Amino acid sequence: MLKPDITMSSKTRITVFSVYIVLIVFGTVTGYVLSAKNGFSLPKGSAPKTIKTDTVVGIADEKTFKDTAEGVIEKDGVDGEGTHRLIREGGPSQTAFLISSVIDLDTYVGKKVKIWGQTMAAKKANWLMDVGKIEILEK
Repeated sequence: MLKPDITMSSKTRITVFSVYIVLIVFGTVTGYVLSAKNGFSLPKGSAPKTIKTDTVVGIADEKTFKDTAEGVIEKDGVDGEGTHRLIREGGPSQTAFLISSVIDLDTYVGKKVKIWGQTMAAKKANWLMDVGKIEILEK
């Protein structure tokens, strides 16, 4: 029984390699032309509206940041979860652990605030929240 010869000649290899290079270049050029033609940008109104007053700071997106809580902000989270904590009435079981990619929470340490945020999954913290908006209730 004869074995089929599956080796490619150097001419065939060069041809296959050339076809791949042409396809990659063609795809790149097509993508560039289409993105420039369509002028890729975010739709108007898609950027979240920010708020900054004497007492309220953050993003006015109550669909994303729909959870609320009130209390006094303290520094430090628990076992690596959260950068701050919100001490609430009802004892330690009511403490919310906080992070924020929008607000510098250090500014509000020691102040009584109302926060709007999004609850996140946590392993150690009872309640982990990404804060999107904060209102100072008492200084």
